[in-house]
Amino acid sequence: MRAVLQRVSRAAVHIGGETVGRIDTGFLVLLGVAEGDTEADADYLADKIARLRVFRDGEDKMNLALPDVGGAVLLVSQFTLHADTRKGNRPSFIRAAGPELGEQLYEYVKARIASHGLPVQCGRFGAMMDVELTNDGPVTILLDSEDRNRKNQKK
Repeated sequence: MRAVLQRVSRAAVHIGGETVGRIDTGFLVLLGVAEGDTEADADYLADKIARLRVFRDGEDKMNLALPDVGGAVLLVSQFTLHADTRKGNRPSFIRAAGPELGEQLYEYVKARIASHGLPVQCGRFGAMMDVELTNDGPVTILLDSEDRNRKNQKK
């Protein structure tokens, strides 16, 4: 499972001219689910998103997390995060989870983030969406559940 997290001063998702999700200060999270991903992978990413300290404090250091700044999350599904571009010029998406698992874990991540007391807005799973954002910083971070697996192997 992969997430591209962007610290934003505002972000919105539009489908067919309709705004389906909008936040001010917080994270726009693009979430890609892969075949074989589990709820443990989702827990790792959701908890990391909720606790990541990348907002500026009074000394202009990245030291605050979403709850500290009254931030929210705009969660958008994006299977293309698992594109394999090693061969040829047309990406392969064979590693991306099928729609059933993808949507199940997407909804699980949404609920897990909300369980931290954070407001969560969403795009619409599987829809063509227009995503609008103002990246603050810019700060963009790649999170991967394989990091959890590597960390556990070192123990």
